[in-house]
Amino acid sequence: MSDATSAGVGFIGLGNIGAPMARKLLAWPGGLTVLDARPEAMEPLVAKGARAAATPAEVAAASGVISVMVLNDAQVRDVVAGPDGILAAARPGTVVAIHSTISPETAVELAATAAAHDVGIIDAPVSGGAMGAHSANLAVMAGGTAEAVDACREPFALWAGLVAHLGPVGAGTKAKLARNLLHFAAFTAVGEAQRLAEAAGIDLVQLGQVVRHSDAITGGPGAIMLRDTTAPLAPDDGLHDIFVHTRDLGEKDLHHALDLGAELGIDLPLAQLASTRLAAALGVPHHLEEA
Repeated sequence: MSDATSAGVGFIGLGNIGAPMARKLLAWPGGLTVLDARPEAMEPLVAKGARAAATPAEVAAASGVISVMVLNDAQVRDVVAGPDGILAAARPGTVVAIHSTISPETAVELAATAAAHDVGIIDAPVSGGAMGAHSANLAVMAGGTAEAVDACREPFALWAGLVAHLGPVGAGTKAKLARNLLHFAAFTAVGEAQRLAEAAGIDLVQLGQVVRHSDAITGGPGAIMLRDTTAPLAPDDGLHDIFVHTRDLGEKDLHHALDLGAELGIDLPLAQLASTRLAAALGVPHHLEEA
């Protein structure tokens, strides 16, 4: 084993996503140490060879890379810098990966505190939910130094399909907030679309099947996230004509949906907003701007 793989890994927080992530780390050559406030959450992992710890400091004493997946900022602060926290026992060179979705400022503050102990902090929230954790295909949005992120890549590879290094500490959390904005705004749009479909007499279960099937083919909203800037596209950009065509189709369909909503008495505020902002989201002019 290399020096990197001979060191143990630790996992703190064994919830719906954390537990399957930690389960994949049972294969880590240096061994796995786990901690959760609920002893019963540790038992299945201990039965398969993990070591149970009583405090975060005990996890740190046995680990070179430590994943933290607890509930909120206060719990993260306590786990990392509390009286029995990771920093009380972590060896120099240890890296702590915070997977919890916290404030970017919390990650930056903890990184500064940890640096005094020669311990690295990366904020590394994940996307993909419990399904991604069980299938070892989570996406990681990492913020931190290249050295700290690289130290985590091998253990992360046991439960992640993508590790994106997005910048300094705090960048991972900022990316997660943007990603979740898209996620939950889309959920809100689902409610609006379902109200329209229901009023039109459409079977909502079958409509859901159509959406999942087609999104699996097209990639859903992420399919248009190809630009490195939100500035308007130049006319000679390879995406310009494709996105103009997308705008034309989208505005046409949105206007038809708004007409149907008016006919059925269904208010569609998100569709109305989208009809005026779709072009800007694609980086191309609105029809009226081209006239």
